Amino acid sequence: QVQLGESGGGLVQPGGPLRLSCTVSGSIFTIDTMGWYRQAPGKERVLVAVITSGGSTNYEDSVKGRFTISRDNAKNKVYLQMNSLNPEDTAVYYCSAGGVLTYSLKTEDYWGQGTQVTVSS
Repeated sequence: QVQLGESGGGLVQPGGPLRLSCTVSGSIFTIDTMGWYRQAPGKERVLVAVITSGGSTNYEDSVKGRFTISRDNAKNKVYLQMNSLNPEDTAVYYCSAGGVLTYSLKTEDYWGQGTQVTVSS
């Protein structure tokens, strides 16, 4: 069974930084893409950043230059360093793992339960 565990959310003042972490655990061979999505109240879940196993990244326009996604393939971890946060970044942030190849030789996508990020003074 594959599980995703997120940490690092919380309350931060505008302009401040925050770092999210996510660990994928279970009987896993490889993970293709890892990413972060967010869902603000009353809005749809949207992609924030994604990173492939080879290190290629893609960002939502509003976070470019402020957020950095990285991963540790050996530990099945993905991180999101968020700088210059503003109130519009307030949302529940979800970790995702795509194309996860498990010991049962199945490839599936998985989601974390989400972590709240609130940017407020």
